[in-house]
Amino acid sequence: MPKMKSNRATKKRFRVTKGGKVLYAKAGLRHNLGNMRGKDRRRLARLAPVADEHRDSVLRLLGKR
Repeated sequence: MPKMKSNRATKKRFRVTKGGKVLYAKAGLRHNLGNMRGKDRRRLARLAPVADEHRDSVLRLLGKR
Protein backbone atom coordinates (compact mmCIF):
# COMPACT_ATOMS: atom_id res chain seq x y z
CA MET A 1 0.00 0.00 0.00
CA PRO A 2 1.42 3.46 -0.88
CA LYS A 3 2.30 6.10 1.67
CA MET A 4 -0.39 8.60 2.58
CA LYS A 5 0.31 12.09 1.23
CA SER A 6 -0.05 14.99 3.63
CA ASN A 7 -2.14 17.96 2.55
CA ARG A 8 0.37 20.65 1.55
CA ALA A 9 -1.89 23.60 2.37
CA THR A 10 -2.47 22.21 5.86
CA LYS A 11 1.23 21.63 6.36
CA LYS A 12 1.92 25.34 5.70
CA ARG A 13 -0.73 26.55 8.17
CA PHE A 14 -0.37 24.27 11.20
CA ARG A 15 2.40 22.77 13.29
CA VAL A 16 2.38 20.01 15.87
CA THR A 17 4.29 20.31 19.14
CA LYS A 18 6.15 17.46 20.80
CA GLY A 19 3.26 17.11 23.23
CA GLY A 20 0.79 16.64 20.38
CA LYS A 21 -0.86 20.07 20.42
CA VAL A 22 -1.73 21.59 17.05
CA LEU A 23 -0.91 25.29 16.70
CA TYR A 24 -1.87 27.85 14.07
CA ALA A 25 -1.19 31.54 13.38
CA LYS A 26 -4.12 33.88 13.90
CA ALA A 27 -5.55 35.96 11.06
CA GLY A 28 -5.40 39.73 10.80
CA LEU A 29 -1.67 40.50 10.56
CA ARG A 30 -1.33 41.18 6.83
CA HIS A 31 -2.25 44.83 6.32
CA ASN A 32 -3.68 47.94 8.03
CA LEU A 33 -1.40 47.34 11.00
CA GLY A 34 -0.82 51.05 11.56
CA ASN A 35 -4.41 51.44 12.74
CA MET A 36 -4.05 48.66 15.31
CA ARG A 37 -2.81 48.97 18.87
CA GLY A 38 0.55 47.36 19.59
CA LYS A 39 -1.12 45.22 22.22
CA ASP A 40 -3.45 43.79 19.59
CA ARG A 41 -0.60 43.12 17.16
CA ARG A 42 1.33 41.24 19.84
CA ARG A 43 -1.75 39.20 20.75
CA LEU A 44 -2.33 38.22 17.11
CA ALA A 45 1.34 37.34 16.61
CA ARG A 46 1.22 34.51 19.16
CA LEU A 47 0.44 31.00 17.95
CA ALA A 48 -2.86 29.62 19.20
CA PRO A 49 -3.93 26.01 19.81
CA VAL A 50 -6.53 24.50 17.51
CA ALA A 51 -9.87 23.72 19.17
CA ASP A 52 -10.31 20.11 20.28
CA GLU A 53 -13.16 19.44 17.87
CA HIS A 54 -10.92 20.33 14.87
CA ARG A 55 -7.68 18.74 16.07
CA ASP A 56 -8.32 15.23 14.72
CA SER A 57 -9.22 16.45 11.24
CA VAL A 58 -6.09 18.64 11.05
CA LEU A 59 -3.89 15.76 12.19
CA ARG A 60 -5.46 13.51 9.56
CA LEU A 61 -4.68 16.07 6.83
CA LEU A 62 -1.11 16.29 8.10
CA GLY A 63 -0.75 12.51 7.83
CA LYS A 64 -0.24 12.08 11.59
CA ARG A 65 -3.29 9.86 12.14
